[in-house]
Amino acid sequence: MIKQRRNWIVEMKWLVFVIPALAFYLGFFLIPTLSSTYYSFTDWDGITTEFIGLDNYREMFQDRMILASFRNTILYTVSITILQNAIGLAAALLLVRKFRGVNFMRTMLFMPYIFSTLLIGYVWGFILEPNIGVVNNILDALHLESLKMGWLSEPGPARWMIILVTIWQCMGYSMVIYIAGLQGISKELYESGDLDGASRWKRFRHITFPLIAPSFTINIILSLIGNLQLFNQIYALTGGGPGYETESVATMIYQLGFGSGIRWGYGSALSVTLFVCILIITVVMVTILRKREVDM
Repeated sequence: MIKQRRNWIVEMKWLVFVIPALAFYLGFFLIPTLSSTYYSFTDWDGITTEFIGLDNYREMFQDRMILASFRNTILYTVSITILQNAIGLAAALLLVRKFRGVNFMRTMLFMPYIFSTLLIGYVWGFILEPNIGVVNNILDALHLESLKMGWLSEPGPARWMIILVTIWQCMGYSMVIYIAGLQGISKELYESGDLDGASRWKRFRHITFPLIAPSFTINIILSLIGNLQLFNQIYALTGGGPGYETESVATMIYQLGFGSGIRWGYGSALSVTLFVCILIITVVMVTILRKREVDM
């Protein structure tokens, strides 16, 4: 009995190391998620709470502004995920080789990722400013005045500037993951391909691409999750404008919760919907991509 008690005490000591992580998880994830789910069924203005059932969700799917933010989020997510991974993979294929200056080039491409996203957004905001910005001044100097425009004040160009700035900042991160995957491929496989007379495209299709499948899965999933929650770039570059034309779901949650300051229940319903969308998309994509890894 005494021995069992001592063993139980020894085992309990290890739980001490789990408590900080558990407290962090409860305080910053589980409790906020559960409370947000409850408030999504209420008309909560930050002071008073009235239970209204599914009214917030019904209103959400009839709200043109919310539906537009969903359309923008889909555009941002699909465009950035595809282009970020395509450019990141192309850069990795070039920089996985050994030549003079390769480490410098890798550092330069990865460096934007380590800076604050808000800082990057504000700097690009100055660069794209229509009157004193570098882009329009260069076009002016090249006598290409017809190409000058309000890069962030017109809906179409503003959305694509958000996409391009995000790709520019994050493609280095994807590149590093792809380089790690490429460095794990045995050179003997490429030598066998050369002996069989395989072209560069066939070597990439039948050797490189299948063997970097895990890197591809990680990059796609991380890109999807991050881009579905795109906020900082939009906040710094356009603030969601002109009007609400460049808003994403994440920025709309902020506008509803802190912009007007009176529709926190409605904002909670939108955040719960975004959480469910991210969960479903992530599970589906992980299932598809892991199955692809096994098939290959």
